[in-house]
Amino acid sequence: MSQDRLIKLTCADCKRINYWSRKNKKKVERKIELSKYCKWCKKHTTHKEAKK
Repeated sequence: MSQDRLIKLTCADCKRINYWSRKNKKKVERKIELSKYCKWCKKHTTHKEAKK
């Protein structure tokens, strides 16, 4: 069985859920932070992994 799990990525500025991604929880233990485009802020912002 695969260890990949779906995670939510929320904008650090407006706190909206903009993206869904997969993460292997056995290999990656830290929370993911990515620079992604937020359509509500209309700019690239840091998107952090959120709780389910």
